[in-house]
Amino acid sequence: MVGLVLGIGRRSSSQSSWKLDLDDTYFRILDSKKYIAGYFDPDYGEDATEEQIESMLKQKAPVSGGYLIVPMLKFGLFDGDLDIDIYNLEDKMGQVNRALARWSGYMRAKNYPFHSVRISHTDQDMLTMTVPIAFRRPVRLDKGDLAVEISDTMESLQRQGLL
Repeated sequence: MVGLVLGIGRRSSSQSSWKLDLDDTYFRILDSKKYIAGYFDPDYGEDATEEQIESMLKQKAPVSGGYLIVPMLKFGLFDGDLDIDIYNLEDKMGQVNRALARWSGYMRAKNYPFHSVRISHTDQDMLTMTVPIAFRRPVRLDKGDLAVEISDTMESLQRQGLL
């Protein structure tokens, strides 16, 4: 997998403000207020079976990376009972365009080799950004170890106003 390489300036897990919770085969990323800030979907290998993935999780096997999925932008428009005037619509579209410009600038600066924008699986009014992540060396499927490894990226997104 080609992706953003993480692992520079690693900290101890006690210093990470991000926490991870296992949910089936992926990890929810929680911020300091315990709100879901994104998801990490480990790369278990292209041909890994459900049983193999369960075994890897149980053994906290190392992985080389995966995919980071974070909220990209919320439109505030696609609710079934939308009833606004043209001026409020223009304001909402302006907010969306400014958020899109911030994301575009961030993605250009980071030079991700691949990314994907999708409709959120939990909110049809929101888009998500998915980017590949390649660790400098394999990281155990441990909530603390993974949190430390992705914390710099999450903090960078937060500083840029993207979370």
